[in-house]
Amino acid sequence: MTKTIDRLRLAQFGNLELLAKQVVEGFITGLHKSPFHGFSVEFAEHRLYNPGESTRNIDWRLYGRSEKLFTKKYEEETNLRCQIVIDDSSSMFFPQEGISKFEYSVYAAASLIELLKRQRDAVGLSFFNETLELHTAAKSSLLHHRYLYSELEKRLLAYQEKTKKQTAAISALHAVAELTHKRSLVVIFSDLLDDPNHTDALFDALQHLKHNKHEVILFHVHHEGLEKSFQLEDRPYQLIDMETGERMLLRPGEVREKYQAAIDHYFEQLSVRCLNNGIDFMPAPIEEGYNQVLLKYLLKRQQLYWFVASASSAALFMILKNSGGKKASSIMPGYPVGMFGALSCLFNNW
Repeated sequence: MTKTIDRLRLAQFGNLELLAKQVVEGFITGLHKSPFHGFSVEFAEHRLYNPGESTRNIDWRLYGRSEKLFTKKYEEETNLRCQIVIDDSSSMFFPQEGISKFEYSVYAAASLIELLKRQRDAVGLSFFNETLELHTAAKSSLLHHRYLYSELEKRLLAYQEKTKKQTAAISALHAVAELTHKRSLVVIFSDLLDDPNHTDALFDALQHLKHNKHEVILFHVHHEGLEKSFQLEDRPYQLIDMETGERMLLRPGEVREKYQAAIDHYFEQLSVRCLNNGIDFMPAPIEEGYNQVLLKYLLKRQQLYWFVASASSAALFMILKNSGGKKASSIMPGYPVGMFGALSCLFNNW
């Protein structure tokens, strides 16, 4: 039913971009009641107050220490690059009734692009199955955003059941690591249904991303009821591997307990290894909405900028101490000091 509604809405509004805007509008409305409200602007620098300017942004605490009027200057955050990587192997098109894992990933990616656009961040897009089929550099132009939406729409409608595409995440992630601008945020959507014997090689590829200074969020896209809990009626089924066409006859009740134990163990191991390697592993059940994806991105983004701000604050603090307590403006005029009013915090606690 969800799949029909989504496709009807897509036909009604004409493109994926408008649907993404609706999702993000609803998400932002929810954020207005949360701690994340208003963090799309960062503190940039202090500058001398000019007579006639608004007194709204005067830093009165700094005035008490320097006996000069300084105003706080703010700017929108613009220096994040995000590469969205989507698995479009055949297994991602399960289930065929309702919304599939691939459709979920496309809608989530479209919403993420809309959020990145509002933050004026650069975004690129990659698709992989047996090969890395598409890789675009991260850009922030309106024309580029429209190209990304058109690619998402095209692949959303292009699936053919007869075409079997297997997963080759390992080689694809190695390629993404090399092609993506260093120090990017790489967001991966995949069901991770690859050969369990290749887990070490998969983490070598993920470590390649980390080695190239990328931050990684890995969304494990899955159907909680069918793929993890194995909630099928206790009658004979013929299961078909969507990637190889292999068939299997079984009764779910006879294998459910062992299946659940095996798949829980597999994904628990993935989660633990991601944690140990500094990779954010996030279950993304398709039965739930896209808000968890957007929220995870915002949490990661805030975390990245907090580290930058902390590093800037520590460095500036040493400069201030070594200068014998001179005003920041006399040391290096217009010095950008990072997010969350880092310089104000230093002066207030000095």
